[in-house]
Amino acid sequence: MIDKLLFIPPLAFILILTVSFILSAISSKLAFKTKDQSDEKKSCYACGEDIPKHRMQPEYTQFFHFAFFFTVMHVFVLIIACVPKLSIGFGNIALFFLVALSGLLILFRD
Repeated sequence: MIDKLLFIPPLAFILILTVSFILSAISSKLAFKTKDQSDEKKSCYACGEDIPKHRMQPEYTQFFHFAFFFTVMHVFVLIIACVPKLSIGFGNIALFFLVALSGLLILFRD
């Protein structure tokens, strides 16, 4: 009975999430902590020069557009590939295609 309960996805997710939080709490208690948390130790240092802050922050806006597009397309293809041939209707395919098309529009809206 219990072994079947563990394979129910929401219960398995809650159980894994609970175990993860417990392990995170235990590992944060065991982690080494320094007493000196000054700003000078946290600042970047490169060959004796101060690095400007804007050079340390890379630009990811284009990356997120492409990542979103590929995520939408992968989910679209996965759904189309996994649904049995007889159970999928034209409406479902049109809906999936519309979602994938919206991903394309978000990608190229600029």
